[in-house]
Amino acid sequence: MTPGGPDRRPTLADVAARAGVSTALVSIVMRGVPGASAATRERVRRAADEIGYSPDARARLLRSSRSRLVGVVFGVQHAFHGDLLTGLYDAAEKAGYELALSAVTPGRDERRAVDSLLRDRCEALVLLGPQSPTATLADLAARLPVVVVARSVRSTAVDVVRTADDEGLHLAVDHLVELGHREVVHVDGGRAPGAAERRRGYHEAVRRHGLAARVVPGGLTEDDGAAAARELLGGPLPGAVTVFNDRCALGLLDVLRRAGRAVPGDVSVVGYDDSRIARLSSVDLTSVAQDVEQLSTLAVQRAIGRLDGAAVEQRELVVPPRLVVRSTTAPPR
Repeated sequence: MTPGGPDRRPTLADVAARAGVSTALVSIVMRGVPGASAATRERVRRAADEIGYSPDARARLLRSSRSRLVGVVFGVQHAFHGDLLTGLYDAAEKAGYELALSAVTPGRDERRAVDSLLRDRCEALVLLGPQSPTATLADLAARLPVVVVARSVRSTAVDVVRTADDEGLHLAVDHLVELGHREVVHVDGGRAPGAAERRRGYHEAVRRHGLAARVVPGGLTEDDGAAAARELLGGPLPGAVTVFNDRCALGLLDVLRRAGRAVPGDVSVVGYDDSRIARLSSVDLTSVAQDVEQLSTLAVQRAIGRLDGAAVEQRELVVPPRLVVRSTTAPPR
């Protein structure tokens, strides 16, 4: 049973009482420094295990001269950011760093999310698809290392790790053309990070194949995809659609199917990110995959490299995408 009640976290004092030693001696054992015999160390560790004590890594780091904390700003509206967080935790743990998370929500803007991490004494920041202007990001980078993930930033002060988003749309359009489609529409992401590059890649690909381009307004969310689907249903339905991200594609798929249109029978759909949404068996969405492990590892390595003063040859690291084909694309009827 946890000392002091089930909701209280065991403390060093609880371990000391259980082991019959002083709190100072427990501290020595937990920090792994000289000053305790092997028998005492074993008794203290056994007592800690018995009462469920584990050291508070965050508190220990904050008491040291360096926090060894990397702050991460992410958007709750982005399903792909959740995938990136898993990779970032793995990469940080391997490097001996902790992550501090701060979310951007409909009621909490990016500035507040960043300020919270600065108060936590984060040594570097990793920003996932930030919306802040380049000048704001450069000012922030003058205070501490800043790595932007999933967005291009034209500033020599800010490091960037991103996917080659234009190449991702090349892959999507090439796949649809290879299936036999001659009319491919793009539902774009508006002003979202990466949207301009994906839109450019779409235009390049359809032009290369000699096809006419048509871009329909979209966005980040299912509602944006649903609105795009209703616009498409207002006229002759194209044979194929590429969509800014998986979440937007999910809204588009829902409206098309509710309208009695078969996917991929009447229209083929390709998403972007290969997020958990795309991999659901009920969705099974063909999608352009971003290399989560590579993006996450490079972002953490670059942040720590800046802290360690490592030489940097390339400010921007670009990771190639790949296409994952599932059941939402097929040859036209």
